[in-house]
Formats: sequence, structure tokens, C-alpha cells
Amino acid sequence: MPPRISPSTSRGGGRGGPPTRGGAPRGAGGSQVAVAPSAGSHITTIGVKRSAYGTSGIARSVLTNHFPISIPQGVISHYDVVITPSEKTLPARLNMDLITHLQTYVAPNVFSPKAVYDGRKNLFAASTLKFPNGENSCEFDVCLSDTRTADVQRPSDKGPKVYKIRLNKVAEINPIVLERFLEGKQSHDNDVLTAITALNVVVRMEPTQKYPFNVRSFFTQQEKKELGLGIELWRGYFQSVRPAVGKMLINIDISTGTMYKPGPLIDLCLEFVGKQGQPLALATKRGFPERERLRLQRFISGIRVLTTHADEAGRVSKTPRVVKKLSPAGAADLQFNTREGGTMKVADYFKRVTNKPLRFPDLPCVEVGSGALLPLELCVVPAGQIMRKQVPPELTKNVLEFATKRPEDRLNSIRKGLSVLSYGQSDYVRQFGMHMEPNTDALKVSARVLPTPTLRYGQGSRAPAVTPRDGAWNMIDRRFYRPSEIKGWVVVVYERVQRFNMEAAQNMIDGLLASFKEVGIGCPDTKPLVKYENGQGKILDQLRSAGQEYNKNRRVFPTLIVAVLPEGGTDIYTSIKHFGDCVAGVSTQCLKSSKCFRAKPQYYANVCLKINVKLGGINTIPDPASVRYLTDPANPTIIMGADVIHPAPGSEGRPSFTSVVGNVDSDTSKYIATTRVQTSRKEMIDDLEEMVKHIVDMYRKYRRNIEKKANFEPKRIIFYRDGVSEGQFQQVIDYEVPKLRNACKSLGINPLPKITVIVVGKRHHVRFFPVQRGEGDRSGNCPAGTVVDRDVTSPAEFDFYLQSHGGLLGTSRPAHYNVLLDENEFTPDGLQQLSFALCHVYARSTRSVSIPAPVYYADIVCSRAKNHFNPEATDGFNFSDSATQPDDQQANATLEMYKKNFKNLHNTTALSMYFS
Repeated sequence: MPPRISPSTSRGGGRGGPPTRGGAPRGAGGSQVAVAPSAGSHITTIGVKRSAYGTSGIARSVLTNHFPISIPQGVISHYDVVITPSEKTLPARLNMDLITHLQTYVAPNVFSPKAVYDGRKNLFAASTLKFPNGENSCEFDVCLSDTRTADVQRPSDKGPKVYKIRLNKVAEINPIVLERFLEGKQSHDNDVLTAITALNVVVRMEPTQKYPFNVRSFFTQQEKKELGLGIELWRGYFQSVRPAVGKMLINIDISTGTMYKPGPLIDLCLEFVGKQGQPLALATKRGFPERERLRLQRFISGIRVLTTHADEAGRVSKTPRVVKKLSPAGAADLQFNTREGGTMKVADYFKRVTNKPLRFPDLPCVEVGSGALLPLELCVVPAGQIMRKQVPPELTKNVLEFATKRPEDRLNSIRKGLSVLSYGQSDYVRQFGMHMEPNTDALKVSARVLPTPTLRYGQGSRAPAVTPRDGAWNMIDRRFYRPSEIKGWVVVVYERVQRFNMEAAQNMIDGLLASFKEVGIGCPDTKPLVKYENGQGKILDQLRSAGQEYNKNRRVFPTLIVAVLPEGGTDIYTSIKHFGDCVAGVSTQCLKSSKCFRAKPQYYANVCLKINVKLGGINTIPDPASVRYLTDPANPTIIMGADVIHPAPGSEGRPSFTSVVGNVDSDTSKYIATTRVQTSRKEMIDDLEEMVKHIVDMYRKYRRNIEKKANFEPKRIIFYRDGVSEGQFQQVIDYEVPKLRNACKSLGINPLPKITVIVVGKRHHVRFFPVQRGEGDRSGNCPAGTVVDRDVTSPAEFDFYLQSHGGLLGTSRPAHYNVLLDENEFTPDGLQQLSFALCHVYARSTRSVSIPAPVYYADIVCSRAKNHFNPEATDGFNFSDSATQPDDQQANATLEMYKKNFKNLHNTTALSMYFS
């Protein structure tokens, strides 16, 4: 029996019709509203019902990565699956193997034809299963002959583990409900949802039996790349059956899987720590640092390994063992308790079992499943294991290079994926009566290219109005719409003076001053204070000292700190942002020394885009004629963006962060933000009422005190919500919409503003491709402004896809907009053009972005939440990707600790676009 670690030390509404105001002007797509297929009054939807299609813009066709598939004609039987021990804790791959074994060997007569299984609770059969007992439920005993399910090797007197599988018929699915739903004659109820789930399980069954899989994607070795650090990338294929208007489609896309590199575990460990070919470098007694051991432990925890040695009975186990920990001591020093009551060293045990000593007895052991200790040199990593952890930041660029494909190449890869998926050859697909035509190609759908909004710059510009082309424009000879003024500034250099000397600093200052003049930023002080500081020191004290020195000499505190950072200066950056945003209320601009050393004017022009809005300026505004809905003086409008960001996979000790961003000006170009800490991985925003109340109150004050408007109360709120899955739409309506209303009520606003709620989704696999090469932009993507609101959208609900940005690298991903509530009664054209215009007011760039600017800002504010914690405090806040598993009591205590130590924005910062 292998040694075990000692127990003492182990472990909305139904509208969408035309508004009285705000419908965008119609373009070349036609002069009449295209009427959508009518959904009967008895049809209920989660969001707003679609009443029309948009017509604005230039009509054209595009290809999409969707392929038509027929739906079954026969009734499908749905069974609940219970596996003992629980199917919820067993790996999905093991559950799949158990059901396959049940169907193939244990009860083949019952499963004829074979059923399909989702790896957890749901099994679907093309006809009712005829159980031996004649009932609707039956229990089977299943034992995998290779005993691959065990965590540790069992004593020889015990047989292989037996699993009990109970199947219980819970429903029959009549495909006619799907047909009716696709025609807009059936509500999106639980029957429809279950039917779509069943079809997805059918098409995924065969590939998940053959290949490594991850929810809706599976991965093959046909195309792979070594990434380094013991990781390799495999090309994969995503597939999802989705309902569309009048037909069922399969959405197919390429995906990327990060895999552990197969081979000896010792080689994997050495590659991860950068010591290939030096096994003894892993020995603690030879100087392997404890911090590195813990980092390696995090990397290999959860990996399955096979052992290469024979046991005392001469058998080589085929059982994969799951690695839990990496021992602090080597095999020669680790002891365990024997059955006889004595103790024995791990190295001695394996010398006795294998009849030869370990080659590297000083190396640590892995602790697997139930406490067994295995020397590294006796473990092998099998191929095809998905790494469910974040890729190290230094490898991100290589991952993107592998994942990025030009549109034409991506579409060809997807077409090749059809042959890998081989729906025509799948017994499961055939048995359920689903069919895809043999030579099916990517679906051609109707699209439109929306008219581009005009942007306005400030006085002194040679051409104040600019119309972007392919989602981009430039600022040559243009001044900011409202330039800011720098009353005083300090330059703090954290790079070594040998790398960034005083001459380089002066060149940078000159470059900034020239750009300030070009864009109109006022800067009377042409000789800022320059200080060189040590990044290992106390950053907050250094910055405070620099500000006081500046004030002492110039009689004014600086309003801007420019910091020059070395490579890898992440910790310095966090400290600077904490000081500027939360402590001093001073704007900060960090520059990488490698970027600003002898930089060109274009670089400084881009930096000015950020500096201007941080200091209260406005870079550009959409021309009022382009966004009449927003500039209607009788109906002041607030545009909000909201987001929630969760900890990285495996980081269970950290909370989630929420943010809400909203405009305060009448031109929807000046935004403020508020952010909070909340329960880890909770998607709905707990403090939304207080956050919205803050934004609305600041909006009223700005309109009344700064813009001197008589009607300062908002009449409309347009709320863009990011990061919500389709299954959570109802929660947004039930939980978040009332909070929006309550925030306005608590401020005494009467009448209450009319609210429109739109979910903006980016986590999907829908892509669009030009039909002809000449119809795309320079990157080969569909042009900015391409909108699709038919053919691949919901049969009944108001949704659309908008590709609002020009392509750069790879294939652009359109944003998916779902309208959940619309008290403002937008037309499709009005809402599509509004959303497109808002993608042009993102202050950081002179390009349109992929989602409306307030949503983009909300995402940035969430990601900056860690800057609200004092980086020099000794509380031990952990923002790494390390994995811990706190219980509920610990989790609550941790959340309270984070909330207590979360420092709010300085009052000055709270009024600025500090996040730009």
C-alpha cells in the first residue's frame, strides 16, 4: 500500500414600438419599418417583444458561423441521473465514462438506440427506455473494469469500486413546442429550454466521448503549440444549438484550450520553474525556495497523474490520481505510518516495492486524492488535460497569437471543423432524427451598415467636425472640445537613472508640452519638478513628499503626477493609483520608460487623451444631429454602464467588485464612477440603489450648477448592463430594475425617469464575415457599424448584434444587445444608432470601441478596484491567483475585512474620469 500522509498533518415589459421622439433618421436601407414576425399576445417573453426590424443604413449580406440543422420529429424522453457517490462531485469525464459503460456493457438491451448524457444530471433518449422492472425508474450497478476511478490503490482483497446509477423519467419533450417557438407562437418557457438543452446534448455526445472537453468546447491535437512553462495550446471547436427566426441553427466556432504538457511530472515541474534538466533544483534541502514550492503546488494541484511502477502484487495501476499538494520535504525525509503500527520513510517504501532506490530521493512528493504520497519521478502526466487556471501573464501574448485568426482563415477553420464534428456520421444525431445537409455552408444573413456619427472638437480646430472611417479618425490640427488646465505638475521617475537619465526625462517633458499645446491643454509651468525615486521604497510617502516640495517652491499643489515606471512595475503602479485616487485626490499618469524613451508625437497625443479627461476636460462630443435622442432639451438623459468582475478561476478567497458609471453632462461625454465590494461570484449588484442614487444626484448637481440648466432632473435613464448571461435576465428585471426606480424615488424625482435596460454581451461565439473581400475593412472584417437584427436573433425578443469597431488583429466580435425593459419605447433604428454613437465617445482612443463607452468604463473601474486597498498595509490582501477554499464563515469574515479596508475615492477624484 502506498504511503499516506498522517491524518494529523493532512489537510420587462412587452413594448418596442416607435417613440414620439428619438427614432434615428432612416438611411438607404429603406423608408418603411420592417415588420417582425408577429408574436401573439399570449406569448410571454423575459425581455421586450420584437415588434419591428431596423431599416437604417446600407443593406448588405454577410456570412455568419451558423449552420442550419433540422429538429427531431419524435418525442424525446428526459431522465434525471443520480450517481452514488454524487455526480456533482465526480469529474464530468468520469460520469460520461460510467454512462457509456452502462449503455455498452451493463444494459445494452435497455439502451437501444443509445441515449445522450450531459455529464451531470440530464439524460435524453430518442424513445422511452424499457427498464427490466417495467417502471419509469431503475437503478443499475456499474463498475469500470480498469478501476480508473479510484484515488488510491486499494488492498488486493477489495474488488473494483461499484457505482449505483439511478435513472428516473421526468418528462417527455415534444419537438412541436420548438417549432412553435421558432415561429413566434410559443413562449420561451421551461419546455422550450429543456428541448434546446436536449439538442445540445445530442450534438455534443460523440465529440465529448472522443476528445478532451470543457462545457461546450472540445479540443484535438490536430493543431497545437508549445507555450512554455509546462503548458501547451490545443485548437478546439465550440458548438451550440441556438433558436433563430423560423429555424434551428448550430453556432460553430474555433476555441483554444490550455493543456498541461504530457510526459514525466518531474519534467513538467522543472519547466514551470525554469530549471529544465536540473532535477535537484526542486529539492528543498538544496535551496528550492518555499515561495517557489507553493507557486508550483498551485500550478499542479488538480492535475491527474499515472504511476509507472508496479505494486507489491506486480500490477501497474491504470488509475489516474489527482494531485492535491506538493510535500515540503523530500521522499528521503518524509515518514508515514505503516499498517503494522511503525513508521517508514517514503523513499525506503518505494525502494522495497520497486526493488531499486529512487534516483532523486531529496525531491518532494505529490500528495494525491486520499493522502497517498508519490515521488515525482514515478508520476507521468497523460495527454489532453485542460488547465483550469489563469495562464501566466508573460504567456498571454503567445496565447493571443495562437488564438487570433484573420476572418477569412477563421471561417475556413470553422468549415474544417464541420468535418471533425461530422454530424452526418454521428449515430446519436441520426438516431434523434436531426439532420444537416452534407454540403452545408456558413449561413448568409441580412445586415446593414449604420451611418457613422459625426464628432465635434473644440475651438481653434482646423476642422471641428470629423466623420470616422472604418471606426477610426485622427486629431491632426484638432483641439479638444473642452481642454483642461494643469495648474502644477510633478514628474517622478522610478526607472534607474542609467536607463532613463535627466536628458531622457527632459525629452519626455518637451514631448508632453508640445502635445499639450497642440490639443489645447493649458500648462503654464514648463519646468515641472523632476524626482528620481526607488520603487522598493514607500511610494505613498515619496509622492506626498514630492507634492509638498512642489507646493513649498511654487505655492500650489500639483494637479498632475506623471510617473515613469520600469518594466514589471505593477506594484509601483498600484501604489501610485491608490495615492492619487484615494489619498490625495490628484490625477496620475503612469508611463512605461520603454515607451516614452524618445517617443514620437503620436505617443504623447495618445497620452493627452487620458490626461485631459482626468483633469476635467472633454475630448470630443457626438454632434447633436447624430444623437438627437440624447440632446433633446426637453428630456434630459442619463446613460449608465454597470458591471461586476469576479476573482480569477481558483481564487476563492477574494470578493467580487461592482461598478456603475454614468454621464453628468448633457453631451454624454463626461462620466463619473462608483465602485463597491460584494460577495464573491455574486452577479447581481447588491448596492445598486446607492450607486445609482450617487450618479443621478451628481448628474443633477452638474446640470444645475455647472451647465446652469433649468430642467436638471433626468427624464430618461438608459442602463447598459454588462456581464449577465441569458439565464440571469429575469434576475436583472426582478432584482436590479426595482433598485433603479428606488434610487430615483429616494431623491424625490417626480415623475420618475423612464428606464430602458439593455444587456450588452461579449461572451458569445457569433461572428460575421464579409461575403466578398471588397466588402470588408482593411483587416478583412465587416466594417464598423455592421448590425444584424434578423436571421440569427431571437424569434420573439428585441435583440441585435452590432459590430461597432474597426478590425485590427484577428476576427472582430460583435456585441450582443438584449433589451430587457423599454419604457422609452425605442424603435430598433433609434436604439441601434444610439448604441453605435456611444461607442465613439470612449476618451482613451480615436477609434470606436466594441461596446458603448459607459459599459467599457464600468469594466475598467471594476478591474481597478484593487487600487482602493492600501498596498503598503500589512493586512495581507491577496490579489494573486492563488487558490484557497474558505468555508462559509471564513468567506464572510474575509468579505467584511475587504469591505472594511476598501478606501473610497477622494472627493476630488470622485468628480473626475480618473479611470481613463
